[in-house]
Amino acid sequence: MKDIVEERAVELGEYIVENKATVRAAAKKFGVSKSTVHMDVSKRLERVNPSLFLEVRQVLDVNKAQRHIRGGIATREKYLHKKD
Repeated sequence: MKDIVEERAVELGEYIVENKATVRAAAKKFGVSKSTVHMDVSKRLERVNPSLFLEVRQVLDVNKAQRHIRGGIATREKYLHKKD
């Protein structure tokens, strides 16, 4: 069972790096919760594959920095479509 979890952590990490994906997007793609993705890529991946962990960390740091912008755009779109 432990091997499956570690394997999933590596797959999630590779997906996030290759697609510059958010935690939410990775969770949706793999059919797991956001909490699971976060735990896999922040805790388990660091032990299993430290170099991949650093790459994932960079992508997630960029996503975190841009989060408020994406949220603002989503809110703007929501209210622009309400008027239609």
